Amino acid sequence: MDSITTLLAANSYPGRGIVVGLTPDAQNAVITYFLMGRSRESRNRQLVEKDGVVYTKAFDERIVLDPSLLIYAALRVIGHSAIVTNGDQTDTICKYINSGSTFEEALRTRSYEPDEPNYTPRISAYVSTANRHLSYRLSILRERKLTTLRSFFEYSGVAGEGHMIHTYVGDGYPLPPFEGEPFTVGMMDDIEDWTQLVWRGLNEDNRVALLTRYINLSSGGTETQIVNRHKS
Repeated sequence: MDSITTLLAANSYPGRGIVVGLTPDAQNAVITYFLMGRSRESRNRQLVEKDGVVYTKAFDERIVLDPSLLIYAALRVIGHSAIVTNGDQTDTICKYINSGSTFEEALRTRSYEPDEPNYTPRISAYVSTANRHLSYRLSILRERKLTTLRSFFEYSGVAGEGHMIHTYVGDGYPLPPFEGEPFTVGMMDDIEDWTQLVWRGLNEDNRVALLTRYINLSSGGTETQIVNRHKS
């Protein structure tokens, strides 16, 4: 396993990222989502929670030019499952699952983001804690010669282990997309320690917001922490 601190320190601009895993004591499923930004508009965001759903929100509404790729539900819950993504595909996945379809079928209707020349990958996770057991699937939709390359990865929870996927392998123009399989990373039992570890690991100039949620596998109870660059 890799140290998430080491991985983040080696990349000044991973973009948006998702980490899912199981605490070392095997008591809690862990969901992590982070946002980074280089432009004024990208940095003008917060994460906010309402009724168990976590949304991106503009910090200053006056400087929002195009909200289509910036404002969305980052995390939603359906029964014993949570969906976390870096865009409005969260709603697509929820719609398909509610109709009896699957995570994979939902994402086969979606593509990478239309932000030429970056063509930012869409990253998504489906996290199940049914029957007091963690299982999860990660996906990344990437551009290849203006077609969509869809990759899916499926895991069972292993104590102390998680997997991280993010949008970019580093800074640049255009931004180079994530390649290969999700990184395997070590997890932590305490949500406060984990939240601070990830936040400190993100590049200080580019970090924007961070969500961590722990889901107790026995009780189903949740604890959520959000850290924002901009304070309301």
